[in-house]
Amino acid sequence: MAAKNNEKKKLDRATQRDLDTKIRFIEGIVRRDPNYVDALQLLGDHYTQRGLFSEGLRVDEHLARLEPQNPLVFYNLACSYSLTEEYDNAVLALDRAIALGYRDFTWLSKDPDLKKLRAQPIFLELKAKIRELKAKSR
Repeated sequence: MAAKNNEKKKLDRATQRDLDTKIRFIEGIVRRDPNYVDALQLLGDHYTQRGLFSEGLRVDEHLARLEPQNPLVFYNLACSYSLTEEYDNAVLALDRAIALGYRDFTWLSKDPDLKKLRAQPIFLELKAKIRELKAKSR
């Protein structure tokens, strides 16, 4: 499972149509099985790629309830909170992801989904924790 990547690029019409088709298809699957984790992860990724951040957040919150020990689920939840400018919740979700074992700090430092969060004062405390973890792992 990969973390979401939202490059903030304007999507061309063909890409938009393709994403919309994928979203409708996966929404149908999720209606039949609302706890189908793999389908939910794809749906959340597609919502984010399409710029539907509130919908992606709703999916990620559901995934966090289904997969409470999955660090990537909480990382993606942090991204969704950041994209919807819920920075306190984003830090809490990112802290949870790290507590569960998320360690891709290089990606975390450049992930465009977290750009606005990294600029927030609330991120400083978490940044210090990340530095400590990096130092311990050397």
